Amino acid sequence: MHRPEPPPSPAVPAATPVSALLVANRGEIARRVLRTCRALGIATVAVHADTPAEAAAAHVAEADAAVRLPVPDGAGPAAAYLDPGALVDAALTAGADAVHPGYGFLSESADLARAVVDAGLTWVGPPPDAIAAMGSKTRAKHIAREAGVPVAAALDPDEVTADHLPVLVKAAAGGGGRGMRVVRDLADLPDAAASARAEAAAAFGDPAVFCEPYVDHGRHVEVQILADAHGAVWALGERDCSVQRRHQKVIEEAPAPGLPDPLRVRLHEAARVMARAIGYVGAGTAEFLVPVRDDGPDDPVFLEMNTRLQVEHPVTECVTGLDLVEWQIRVAEGEPLPDSGPPAPRGHAIEARLYAEDPRRDWRPQTGTLRAFDVPAATAAFAPLTAPGVRLDSGVEPGDTVGTDFDPLLAKVIALGRDRRDALRRLSAALATARVHGVGTNRDLLVRVLRHPDFTGADHPDPSRRARLTTGLLDGDRLTALSRPLADTDTARLAALAASLSAAEAARASTPVPAGVPAHWRNLPSRPHTRQHLRAGGDGTPITTAYRTTRGVHTTDEPGVRVLSAAPDLVLLEVDGLRRPFTVHGYDGDPDVHVESPLGSVTLIPVDPLPAPEAAVDPGALPAPMPGTVTAVDVAVGEKVRAGQTLLRLEAMKMEHRVTAPAAGAVRDLPVATGQRVPAGAPLAVLDYQDHEGTHT
Repeated sequence: MHRPEPPPSPAVPAATPVSALLVANRGEIARRVLRTCRALGIATVAVHADTPAEAAAAHVAEADAAVRLPVPDGAGPAAAYLDPGALVDAALTAGADAVHPGYGFLSESADLARAVVDAGLTWVGPPPDAIAAMGSKTRAKHIAREAGVPVAAALDPDEVTADHLPVLVKAAAGGGGRGMRVVRDLADLPDAAASARAEAAAAFGDPAVFCEPYVDHGRHVEVQILADAHGAVWALGERDCSVQRRHQKVIEEAPAPGLPDPLRVRLHEAARVMARAIGYVGAGTAEFLVPVRDDGPDDPVFLEMNTRLQVEHPVTECVTGLDLVEWQIRVAEGEPLPDSGPPAPRGHAIEARLYAEDPRRDWRPQTGTLRAFDVPAATAAFAPLTAPGVRLDSGVEPGDTVGTDFDPLLAKVIALGRDRRDALRRLSAALATARVHGVGTNRDLLVRVLRHPDFTGADHPDPSRRARLTTGLLDGDRLTALSRPLADTDTARLAALAASLSAAEAARASTPVPAGVPAHWRNLPSRPHTRQHLRAGGDGTPITTAYRTTRGVHTTDEPGVRVLSAAPDLVLLEVDGLRRPFTVHGYDGDPDVHVESPLGSVTLIPVDPLPAPEAAVDPGALPAPMPGTVTAVDVAVGEKVRAGQTLLRLEAMKMEHRVTAPAAGAVRDLPVATGQRVPAGAPLAVLDYQDHEGTHT
């Protein structure tokens, strides 16, 4: 590997201890940085968009001081975190002498880094020139090539031919899977590039995109770098991030399983070469694609370098024992890395990202009030695990409102095990027993992946029997199969029975009766009580359950089921000879009933036997699937459209969502315009559908 002369090392900063630090971010990563600052005795300053919801956010409550950030007219609250001048002014106003950017927003902004340094503050991140060098993926590829690091070609979308297919359209700036589209047909490229540009502009403020060859069977492996201002560059091991859905990482782990040692060494060295080539200082990540053939992994190619802390940094912290945020601060203060070199990894760590999204509605972001959020298995929060266990890094607390203005990530759940098998078992159990009420999540997908042989077998000692872990793990029908609820239809029926008995007991507790006479007392058997529930996310078929109450004792005709006891919050059933507890949760103002058991979690909606009449809805109206901003209207009133044709585009959580025609017809009305913010359920378009004879109805 060619090693060019590195650029002059940045001037070694004088030892300037940080006394007060502003976190230029929000949510989970802000809370993560605040925790380390508290441990180090550093005063903390939070920032928040000037909205009631953001002012009440957990990261604001946990900081020593907080500064409001103005929201630009006509923009959402996320825009408040994208003004470098406002962030520097906030630091100066609060008396902070250092700024940590977190990840996302302006974390990879050379402009913010320069503004912080020019204001005489300590920037807890790499030098502005290093950020600029890696800020464009196309420029980063050029630097890697010059340094002798293998790279994939970067093509202008206008230069792509059929011989280049398939290609991946990528945003030149940013990350997180945004601004990325796979193109297999040249005719689809213009539309894919336009869509990627729009999404990249919304997420990163930069619409530039490029294309690179798309590898159907490859592994996404990245190397954690930590460098000081004295010339030391550590490679703190690698992470495998191959489990992705629509190019967004879902599960990450360290070390990368089943990776041959010579390949591991090559990746570490390539990452160090890249860091030295740009005079890197601080924590960063070099990402690589490793093609996978039938006989094993192929030569890796460099993808990009993230000049910030990664979302998945906890797995590296767990296997090294290092607090990476602490070392970011210590390096920024001018401290050298220890001469002893990087610590050897111990055990195995796996992280799962818990997103608020609905797998049964094309993974659309979910909104609502988080009624409950608890991971009982967690033994630590925002801190490296010192022994096998489970860590929880969350950006939300019970009672928070989950909206569409920010990323749908609710939390990261991380397990450290003695080995990979131990970590897998701990993490899958922790997720399966978590309580998340109020919004839908991808929890069941995470548990099924962690238990699937194509994932668990990735480190089999016999290479011939080793599962092929690639970025295609969650493609097509497999994603659909892995997204099925953990609780099957039989469990849903048992949950509905438990919910019915719970409701009966709650009514009994609130019913005044003469002293000594149990409520709902019947001396003789009577007709069964029946209740109906709909399963949230189900097919709309009611679940009907029946029970009898005679002399205060509940019975049911469900085959193989016996009611052992019932209370408003706990129902014990004997199912085929096994005792099963069902905990039942309800919340004021929310009709949903949440039933938890070792068999799985089920959310039910009671069916009102005397429902109020519903307002008439125009059958041609297409409602907004979520709150968001209309970014483009692709049709006009009177225009004929075909089934599946894009009518308009909605931006929510920095992702583009297309609203398409469910059937052929003509556009009767377009009650929205580009740039308009709309609530969930607002009519976006009204169609007159074409019947089988070609007339419009």
